[in-house]
Amino acid sequence: MSGEDVRQVCVLGSTGSIGKSTLDVIARNADRYQVRSLAAGRNYRAMLEQIRQFVPEYAVMADPKAADELRRLVKQEQLTTEVLSGSLSVAQVAADSSVDVVMAAIVGAAGLLPTLAAVKAGKKVLLANKEALVMTGALFMDSVKASGSVLLPIDSEHNAIFQCMPRNYQDGLEQVGVERILLTASGGPFRETPLDTFAGITPEQACAHPNWSMGRKISVDSATMMNKGLEYIEACWLFGATPEQVDVVIHPQSIIHSLVDYKDGSVLAQMGNPDMRTPIAHALAWPDRIASGVRPLSLADVGRLDFHDPCMQRFRCLKLAQEAASVGGTAAAMLNAANEEAVDAFLGMNLRFDRIPEVIDATLQALQVHNAGDIEQVLEADRQARQLARKQIVRWHENA
Repeated sequence: MSGEDVRQVCVLGSTGSIGKSTLDVIARNADRYQVRSLAAGRNYRAMLEQIRQFVPEYAVMADPKAADELRRLVKQEQLTTEVLSGSLSVAQVAADSSVDVVMAAIVGAAGLLPTLAAVKAGKKVLLANKEALVMTGALFMDSVKASGSVLLPIDSEHNAIFQCMPRNYQDGLEQVGVERILLTASGGPFRETPLDTFAGITPEQACAHPNWSMGRKISVDSATMMNKGLEYIEACWLFGATPEQVDVVIHPQSIIHSLVDYKDGSVLAQMGNPDMRTPIAHALAWPDRIASGVRPLSLADVGRLDFHDPCMQRFRCLKLAQEAASVGGTAAAMLNAANEEAVDAFLGMNLRFDRIPEVIDATLQALQVHNAGDIEQVLEADRQARQLARKQIVRWHENA
């Protein structure tokens, strides 16, 4: 590739699991991609290592104190990267006119505004931050259409669905012969754990995923299957599906990442080892293919592939997410906000694992759902849900 053909990449959430995997893929394809900017929360030491390796034009720390420390170290080492700080700067580098591709991998609601900034700027957006789409739904997809942005899913499930869909799926699933979408789920570390032991589950146990290497928040979401619930909502928006057209199936081996069922009886599946570099490489190069560093899949070594329906008594968070998808409006934004607060409290040892769905359910029951007409309404629903969820957490903590 010539220098003019090298794609300039902005990685939002560069110090997290997805961000690190993205940089690994970029390093393996340095003739095609160059890091223009990096953004993270407060892990300035990890960011410094990334600056040393990739020498980006900009590095942003959302936390001002972390930015001050990073700025001092960058100056000390006489590195050329300009260090910026604050959430506004994160959005600015996402919309930078020199950027071609944005990896949106900031976890949680914090990723909403910078991801939207990238979309509105018409970038090729690799969407790993499912919460941005879950919270805003039609607003997000309308912005994609209006700007001409290319939106490519990074979640292994949605990336698999994308690979199994016909190119013209946006004409409508019925028109292209799609009957339903099947999201696979590993079931996390507690798919066979007795329900009467859930109260004693620790953060360390919840973060020990059997198949995937992920951050702590996403690992807990996988353990409760809220992660799959958010993916369920996301799938509806990404592929123009109704909730009735999306099913979830437990697949413990995490080899088949999702399936698309067609009206002629064909079922197309995308398979691969459980490594996020596969969907990252696919989306980064789409419609081309590049090396990801993922080892080849050996079905003989896998030996067997199992499937079964999820137990909603065990995975109440999944059921709550499915109900929010059916309700629509601001329900999904409130669901996400309450979940983030509950998971944060659990990781801080201030809430029992089995109380996570209790907090979410109580929050949703207490708040009125409104139409998500603009971003301010979504952010207000998020604020109200967090406020109420925190009160629920305090009550459960005091009565523990």
